[in-house]
Amino acid sequence: MLIIQDVEFSYKNGAEVLKGINMDVGVHDLLAILGPNGVGKSTLLKCINRLLKTRKGTILVDGESIHQMRGVEVAKRVGYVPQRADVSKITVFDSILLGRKPHITWDVSKKDVQITQDAITLFGMDALSLKYIDEISGGELQKVQIARALVQEPKALLLDEPTSSLDLCNQHRIMAALVDVVKRTDLTAIMTMHDLNLATRYADKFLLLKDGKIFAAGDQKVITPENIEAVYGLPVNVETYRGQRVIIPV
Repeated sequence: MLIIQDVEFSYKNGAEVLKGINMDVGVHDLLAILGPNGVGKSTLLKCINRLLKTRKGTILVDGESIHQMRGVEVAKRVGYVPQRADVSKITVFDSILLGRKPHITWDVSKKDVQITQDAITLFGMDALSLKYIDEISGGELQKVQIARALVQEPKALLLDEPTSSLDLCNQHRIMAALVDVVKRTDLTAIMTMHDLNLATRYADKFLLLKDGKIFAAGDQKVITPENIEAVYGLPVNVETYRGQRVIIPV
């Protein structure tokens, strides 16, 4: 469970980015944060992960304030997948194993190795395990980042545009794998997305940001033509196909 209460964030130049953010995200929920560029989507994730210091507000993960935790405890509770990854001369296996660092006290255990291998298999990367990450594609690197966050065994998983560098097939494979993990483990997942139709297909909760504030939040019922136009400035039709919202620009 992730609870955010009255969170506000401003940069040093005084520009307000987030204003009065309140939300609860439950276990097994996959929340998509939607909104145009510059509205504060990525900033909100970084505040949850304590990469950015909020000006005001409380963030609770599994009932505990992240502002009261040591860095290693934040890393155990919150997994984070940024938009861009640093590439170095390290194998896929070792890169994912690094996600176990908050749990490793003296040496890598059999459990650490098994959890890493399970994540590699989950994302279909067994053949890439011993390849160096500077030799793999951008889409494969994105899978590595997500797997590395998952092996932290976090309570909350934050993903900043997790499908942005993937082709159509891998977008759906990644999202299906994420849904599977979220639903069968005690995990809360929050992702920022630009692809509204991909979001409505896989997420079960939505938060629409406008001018640094929550404009609308809830299930698929908040995905309406009026809300989309108000947030994005784009007239759309929203049709229902097999129980899901499909967004069609007019």
